[in-house]
Amino acid sequence: MKNEQMTPKELEDRLIDFAVRIGNVADALPETPLGQHIADQILCSGTSPAPNYSEGRAAESRRDFAHKLSISLKELRETKTWLRIIRKADLIPAKRLHAITDETDQLCAILSQSVHTAKEKVRGR
Repeated sequence: MKNEQMTPKELEDRLIDFAVRIGNVADALPETPLGQHIADQILCSGTSPAPNYSEGRAAESRRDFAHKLSISLKELRETKTWLRIIRKADLIPAKRLHAITDETDQLCAILSQSVHTAKEKVRGR
């Protein structure tokens, strides 16, 4: 599916699926102090983009819409960092993280472009 052809509903569904997959990553982390700390953090950042995007779709202004998209992007970038930490700490085998890391990169690219477009519209360009 090409990014430019994705509907807002399809993107929201993709973000919801991403949140579920991040929950599975958190569940797979070891029950050690580090594993549980990262599980808590990645659950917060990885499940946040979907509801923030959903809220943005119902925004009362273009500026509010751009802001909600920016929050979703920020949370995705944080999730990407947590996935890198998980991989570097060898808490989950890198092979098992490949697909979710790829999806994180794709969602970051989609939302980055969306944020750029939304901010341009706020500026009236």
